Parts: sequence; structure tokens; C-alpha cells
Amino acid sequence: MSADTLSSFPEIYFITTTTVAWVDVFTRARYRHCLVDSLKFCQQHKGLVIHAWCIMSNHLHMLASVNGQITISDIMRDFKKFTSHTIGADLKVEVESRKEWMLNLFEFAGMMHRKHHDFKLWKDNFYNVILESNSMIDQKLNYIHDNPVRAEIVDEPHHYIFSSARDYAGMKGLIDVVLL
Repeated sequence: MSADTLSSFPEIYFITTTTVAWVDVFTRARYRHCLVDSLKFCQQHKGLVIHAWCIMSNHLHMLASVNGQITISDIMRDFKKFTSHTIGADLKVEVESRKEWMLNLFEFAGMMHRKHHDFKLWKDNFYNVILESNSMIDQKLNYIHDNPVRAEIVDEPHHYIFSSARDYAGMKGLIDVVLL
């Protein structure tokens, strides 16, 4: 990472968002691809700049910044709303061994929400921290990319295709990233 990384971008955020009750929704490729497609849309239309990312079975990690007028909170709200709607609709029609259990859980979570949603995939809010130093960026970057290794999904971070570790290893990943 260059010495001027922090001055090269507006605020860089470490973001984590998790599913309701930590349900392992993203064990199915179609749901991971829904997140990938939505992140790409946010990049193209909302000014989301992704520096690193990783989709795990029940959460998403990112290092991100914003290029434009839309705030990171607004982008994450829209991302979560769209993916919740899309995955909820998909769950209702697709063959899924855990279908009834997940639909019941997410519909109950929606009923319990103060704004009363029909379906609630994501926990309220999301965790975000502004990274204030290069050492913080390095620590979070390593944390994100090592997540699938710690979960024993892969032996090496760049072997996991639903992560930017591939980009940092000189390969082409699923989502365009701005390397730090």
C-alpha cells in the first residue's frame, strides 16, 4: 500500500452486514451471485467504490469508499433492501431444502420490525468503521481475505472466488476493485 493511500480516497470504511439470526443463506451460489450483482449495480449507479470484499455464508465484509453524493448508509440501505426483496422472492419459488424454515424465520423477523416488512433478510443497520491509518487498512484487508481460510473453505485466500483476494493476487475477480 502506498504511503498516500488515506489521502487518495475519501473515507475508507470497513463494513460488515449480517443476516437475521446469522442464517447461512449464502451457501447457495445463486444468493451469492445476487449480492455480487447488487454490489456491481451500486458501483455503477450509486458511487460505491469497493477496495476489498468477501461474501461468507451469513455475512458480507467490505472495505469501501463513496464517490459521489450518496452516503455509505444510503448505499447499504438500498443494497440490503434490494437483495432482501430479490432473495425473498427467489426463496418462494426455488427448490431449497431449508425453504420453509428460512421463509418462516425471515417473515417473522419482518413482522417484528417496527416498519413491518413482509420479509427481513438482513439485521438492522450494519457495522462500519472509518479506517484512519494504513495499519488499520492492512489489518482489515487481511482479516477480510483470510475469512474463508479461517472458515476452512479454502487453503489460500485467492482460491475463494467470492472475494477480492483474487484481485490482490493479480487475478481477475468477480467485482471490479480499486486496490489499496
